[in-house]
Amino acid sequence: MAAARATLTALRPPPDVSFTSEELLGRVALGDEHAFAALYDRLAGPVFGTVLQVLRSRAHAEEVTQEVLLEIWRKAAQFDPARAKVITWALTIAHRRAIDRVRAEQSARDREDRVDLLDVRQPFDDVVETALSTEERQQVRAAMSALTDLQRESIQLAYFHGLTCREVAEKLGVAIGTVKTRMRDGMIRLRDALGATR
Repeated sequence: MAAARATLTALRPPPDVSFTSEELLGRVALGDEHAFAALYDRLAGPVFGTVLQVLRSRAHAEEVTQEVLLEIWRKAAQFDPARAKVITWALTIAHRRAIDRVRAEQSARDREDRVDLLDVRQPFDDVVETALSTEERQQVRAAMSALTDLQRESIQLAYFHGLTCREVAEKLGVAIGTVKTRMRDGMIRLRDALGATR
């Protein structure tokens, strides 16, 4: 049965260009790839234009346009012609997807900004300046040995080898946010450990 249907689909001629978008989408809902190709040609331009207006980036707009058209393919059976025209439905999906992308990118930037605002150098610099005597150096070594490997390596690379957080992240093969978080947590532990011994 499935093989027969596949054969019929392959033999079926491409849909007549005089079909409305609603008729094409009805065929798409039945799995007609030729109808989807025709509908794709009709919708790709308007969907791309809508997405580009929101995102202002051709590369991102092209990516989101593909996501929108894929969603139309997957949800074709859910379309209700009594509620809207196909173009209106498609552009609503496009606008929603573009807004979602903007929000996701803004959220990622906000997380990076919050991490960048963490002053990871100052607390450790204060601690290092107090570790002048041999005894204090030993206390620092003991405190450092209590850190996790990633905390210890990140702090050593940043403060004893002068690498930036980005360079530390590249050297260790981890995300820059992970490095900043580990350094901050490690310095808090160092400060607490050294404060407890004074």
